[in-house]
Amino acid sequence: MTANPRARRTQLLSTYGIGGLFPSETTSFMIAGLDEWRAESPLVSEPRLARSLGVLQLKSPPAGSKRDVPVIRFPEVQICTSCRRIGTIFDLSRDWNVAKCAQCEAKADLTPFRLIVTCRRGHIKDFPYYEWLHKGTPGAGVKHEMRLKALGRTSSLADLVLQCSCGVTPRSLDGATTLKALAPFGKCSGARPWLGPEYTQECAEIPQAVQRGASNVWFPAVRSAISIPPYSEAVAKFVKRHWKFFEDPEAVNARLLENLASEPGAKFTVAELASEIERQRGEDSGVEIDEEMLRRQEYEALLAGFEDDGKTSDFVCLKQELDPDLPSLVTEVRKVTRLREIRALFGFSRLDGVTDLSSDALCALSHTQKNWLPAIEVIGEGVFAAFDRAALAEWAERPFAQDRRTRLQNAANRRAEEFGRIEAPQVDIVKVALHTLAHVIIDQFSLDAGYPAASLRERLFVDENMAGILIYTASSDSAGSLGGVASQADPERFADAMREGLTRLSWCSADPVCIEATGSGVDALNLAACHACVLVPETSCELNNVFLDRALLFGTPVDNQESEGLFSDYPR
Repeated sequence: MTANPRARRTQLLSTYGIGGLFPSETTSFMIAGLDEWRAESPLVSEPRLARSLGVLQLKSPPAGSKRDVPVIRFPEVQICTSCRRIGTIFDLSRDWNVAKCAQCEAKADLTPFRLIVTCRRGHIKDFPYYEWLHKGTPGAGVKHEMRLKALGRTSSLADLVLQCSCGVTPRSLDGATTLKALAPFGKCSGARPWLGPEYTQECAEIPQAVQRGASNVWFPAVRSAISIPPYSEAVAKFVKRHWKFFEDPEAVNARLLENLASEPGAKFTVAELASEIERQRGEDSGVEIDEEMLRRQEYEALLAGFEDDGKTSDFVCLKQELDPDLPSLVTEVRKVTRLREIRALFGFSRLDGVTDLSSDALCALSHTQKNWLPAIEVIGEGVFAAFDRAALAEWAERPFAQDRRTRLQNAANRRAEEFGRIEAPQVDIVKVALHTLAHVIIDQFSLDAGYPAASLRERLFVDENMAGILIYTASSDSAGSLGGVASQADPERFADAMREGLTRLSWCSADPVCIEATGSGVDALNLAACHACVLVPETSCELNNVFLDRALLFGTPVDNQESEGLFSDYPR
C-alpha cells in the first residue's frame, strides 16, 4: 500500500531509507525497495562514485506530494489504545487502510506493537506475541483473543503484560529483548518485507527482539565522494545530463553543438562541448574504482588546488600560506570555498552497521539488479590540511604509539570474534591520531565560526602515502555555505584555531579518568575519549565516534609519557 507521510530527500538516505521504519502520526511504515520507486527522478552527476558502486547512474530521491516513494505498513501487529486488543490491522479494523479499532465502541486509534524481530542478516518480521505467551500449542478449538495490558507503573517491558481469553497464565514482555530469548521459537524466517512477502531467504540466524524505534533497527550503508575536476565542472555535468544525445558518435555533429552553444543562456562554446564529449566517451569504464581510490584522487585534487574560473565550478580550492606558529607537522593548508559532496545509499544493515559490499549482512535495496542508486548532492565549504607523512610514520613506530595501537587492535579483534566476523579491521594509529585531531578542530571551528558542530563533517585521507583531513560543511540548509568555515583557513586564524583547540582539549573535565582510560566507547574501541572532550555528533564523524584517543595528541601521565604525544612539544 502507499501513504503520504513526508520526508526530506536527505532523510531517505540517512534516517528513513529503504527498509527503514518511518513513524507517521500514530502508525508506522517501512520504505519499500527500489523496484517500487518511480525512476524518473533527476540525475545526480558523479561518474566516479557511480562506478565505485557498480551502477551507471545516481538519482535524487523523489520529493513532493506525488507519493513517489511507496511504503508498506510495518509492523502489521497493532494494539487498540482503548480495549487493548492485539491483532493485525485487518483483524481489528476490517480495513487495511484504516487504523481504527472496529472491535470496541470507542473506535480508538490503533498503534503498532512495541517490539519487532530482526537478525544480523537484515531480515525482519512482527514479534511472535502468541508464541511468547503460550510457549507451545494450546488445545484445539479454544478461542484466542489476546490483549496487551499496561500496568502503568513504569514504561518498561515488565509493565506490559500479554493476556489471552484461553486462560493461559499472563506473561509480561520482560526479557524478550535478550539475545537468546526467541531461540525456542526456531530460526529466522528470512522475511524481507521491503522487497515483498515472496522474497524470503533461508537463514540460520537466531532472531532477536528489539524495540521498534531503536537506533539499531536500520543502519544505512552510504558512500560519498567530493566532486573534483574535471567532474566538478559545469560543462561535465551538462554533457552527462544530456548524454543520451551525445552517446552515439554519429549523432554528434557541428550543427548540434552550434545549436547548443547559441541557445539563450548557453555557457559553453562548441570547442568546450566537443572536448568534454570526447573525454567522457574515452573514459575507461572497465577500471575498477574503490573507496581508497576515490580518496586518493580527492587528496591529490585538494593538494593541487583549483582557482575559480568563472564557469560555476563545484570545486574551488585555494592554497594558503603557512603561519609560522603552526606545528611543523602541518605541511599544507587549503581554503575550500566551494565543494560539492554526493552521498549514495547502496544498502543497509540491522543490529550492526555494515558497509562492506561483499558482506551477506548488507541488505539489498531491490530484488532485481538496478543500474542506478538513490543519491543526494549538497554544496558546502571547508578547510583542508595536509601533514608530514614521513614524520607521522616515524612517530607511529615509537613504543608509546605501538602500545596504544595494540590496545585498540585487541578491542577490534574481540569485537570481530564476538560478532562472528572473519577479519577484524586493522588499526592504523596514524589514522586514529588524525581522526582525533579532526574532532578537536571541529569542536574549535564550531566556537570560532559560530556553526553548530552537527553541521560540520570530517573527511579523512590517510594511508601509506597520504595524510590529510578536510573539515567542511555539507548541509542542505543555510549553514552549508555561508563562508564562515572556509575563512578559518586564513593563516593566522587557522594557527589560532589549532593552538586554542589543542590547548582546550589537552585536558578534560573527566580527567584523570579519561586520559588514563584503557578502553571506552562502543566495544572499547576508544581509549582517552569521552563526551566531555573529543566526541562529536554522530553526523559529523566518519567512523561513528570510535577509534579515538586524545592521549596520542598530548601523551599521558601514566609512566611519565606526557612527552610522547604528537603535539606534546607544541606551545599551548
